[in-house]
Amino acid sequence: MEIKKIITSIKDQNTKINSIFFVGCGASMAELYPAHYFLLDNARTLRSALYSANDFVHATPVSVGENSIVITCSLGGNTPETVEASKKAMALGAKVIAITHVEGSPLSQNADFVVFHGFEANYAAKLEKMTKNLQLAVEILNAYEGYNNYDKMQDGFSKIYDLIEEAVSFVTPSARIFAEDYKDSDVIYVMSSGPTEKVAYSFSICLLMEMQWINSGSFHDGEFFHGPFEIVEKDVPFILLMNDGRTRALDSRALDFLNRFEAKTTVIDAKDYGLGSAIDSSVKDYFNPMLITAVLRVYAEQLSIVRNHPLSKRRYMWKLEY
Repeated sequence: MEIKKIITSIKDQNTKINSIFFVGCGASMAELYPAHYFLLDNARTLRSALYSANDFVHATPVSVGENSIVITCSLGGNTPETVEASKKAMALGAKVIAITHVEGSPLSQNADFVVFHGFEANYAAKLEKMTKNLQLAVEILNAYEGYNNYDKMQDGFSKIYDLIEEAVSFVTPSARIFAEDYKDSDVIYVMSSGPTEKVAYSFSICLLMEMQWINSGSFHDGEFFHGPFEIVEKDVPFILLMNDGRTRALDSRALDFLNRFEAKTTVIDAKDYGLGSAIDSSVKDYFNPMLITAVLRVYAEQLSIVRNHPLSKRRYMWKLEY
């Protein structure tokens, strides 16, 4: 069902909504973050919260109920914790919207509404999950509070997929250099700020630790100077994700410090891929995560090629009971 129709349907049921919960695991939870960030940034009365699914199941917030929208997310729609979170939210009377790639999956069967997204077709398709989550947040805000930049966000949504495909079309050479330079690293740190904070987190725990078995850590670069910067010295490997938006000053400050002590630093900068020239400055912040995630995917693919370690290779996931 079209995203706007879903929110209209919820509102037409005379449901008073005062809280939004975004629930998922791993990469899916990270892909919910830009929508959560958007609501934190713009909602005046709506409350927004982001939960890891099993946390939501075992320590369910008391505010979950008939005045809540719970958005659950899982690529394959079969993540047990997320399915259980959907069931619990429905039992408590919340309006549940599931976002998944697989029709007929357990998650799609345990929700009031389902939003399906692509994945295989191209890099833009891989970002549909994150983008559709953000679209839901925009529609919720506009329906219940009004949102002055609604039309500018819609214009951004109409452009972001083409922008992604354009960006990845020329990034492979720099990704190959990164792969050669980092292939033997024992640990790689990843950081960013603002709406892209969880992109760093996801790349760290999923692409590096899960898919490449490389030790990694991630942190908000505003927090960099409150602990993590003590490990910086010459040639320590970092990836810094730079936003084209209001939190860029935080990214730049971290970069200056990394360069000052000659850390081994790779920068992925949204400005290099034309974000600000394509999307209005009043809303461009919220599209940084999609563009940077797509570029990072190419970097991960090139790293896997150089290391002869396919992104699909696992020790434990899908192989053991855990």
